[in-house]
Amino acid sequence: MINNSQRGFAMPMIIAIVAVVVVFGGVVYYANQSRIQEDKMAQEKAMMEKEAMEQKEKDAMMAKEDDAMMDKGETMMKYSGVMLAGKSAPLLDFAKADYDAAVKTDKLVVLYFYANWCPICKAEFPLMQEAFNELSTDNVIGFRVNYNDDQTDNDEKNLAKQFGVAYQHTKVFVKNGQRILKSPEGWDEQRYDMEINKALTQ
Repeated sequence: MINNSQRGFAMPMIIAIVAVVVVFGGVVYYANQSRIQEDKMAQEKAMMEKEAMEQKEKDAMMAKEDDAMMDKGETMMKYSGVMLAGKSAPLLDFAKADYDAAVKTDKLVVLYFYANWCPICKAEFPLMQEAFNELSTDNVIGFRVNYNDDQTDNDEKNLAKQFGVAYQHTKVFVKNGQRILKSPEGWDEQRYDMEINKALTQ
């Protein structure tokens, strides 16, 4: 049997054990809550960083699109001649300012001497337009130069004289300020593609 003195000793022990269990449980609970809170904060931080990164990428993409639109606008505005064909590579009605600027670059300059009374010119020039519409390079620029018709101006006459053009529908290629090809023959679209690609590698 447990006497009174033993009961008196056991009671504080039980209380102490209960207190230890409660304190330990509280510590464990607090630690778990702290870890849960830290995990939650870490997840929120990761989410915020991800959103910030996505926003940064969107901003960069929008800035790139704006630059591309500005470049496109500048490209469209820098020519005074009428655009006749071409997306990457423009084919323009001849204007001396455009031609002078083009020959100062490393672009391939393609000249087509065109007479509005010439049936060969009328049949061939649309094929040249198709060829320019298919070009993906921006290293080519073409000009339709009036030749010996009622729209030919003095600049065009001087250009024909410079390259010794004696016939309408003559093609002249100029690169780095030098004539690299002259052909009075009639070309189809495939011939334009072949000659332009060949000239680009020279």
